[in-house]
Amino acid sequence: MPRSQTAYLDRKDAPSRKDLQQAITGLKFKLELDHAYAPFKTAGYLPCTLEGEDAGFDMRFQDVDADLSKFPALQAQIGARDAAIAFRWSGDVREFASAMIVGAALAKSFGAVLHDPDADAILSAEDLIAKAREAVASL
Repeated sequence: MPRSQTAYLDRKDAPSRKDLQQAITGLKFKLELDHAYAPFKTAGYLPCTLEGEDAGFDMRFQDVDADLSKFPALQAQIGARDAAIAFRWSGDVREFASAMIVGAALAKSFGAVLHDPDADAILSAEDLIAKAREAVASL
């Protein structure tokens, strides 16, 4: 199971906590973001509550890395997107589910392109939702 992914989006589309939380709620997941979330300020572990239990993952905002040469297909997909959000999580299924849910919300509602660097694969909102549902069902 990969333990990282990156979301690429336009800096202007990076959602506020309120907008991201609304997008998550719209996906019908019981994930609550911590109030510490702030676009381009969050840099480290982001606590969340999933299904009433502690969860979370590492989230870091950054500029798009200029050297994406090892992922040529990705370069075409991200186009002019100028911001990236790196996600990392441990082997804890709650952390994995939280990262998948937030990634799905970013893809579905804010035009983000999600990339799994281990598989060099683009993940659609539907892919991420399915992974999150499977993870939540296993709790």
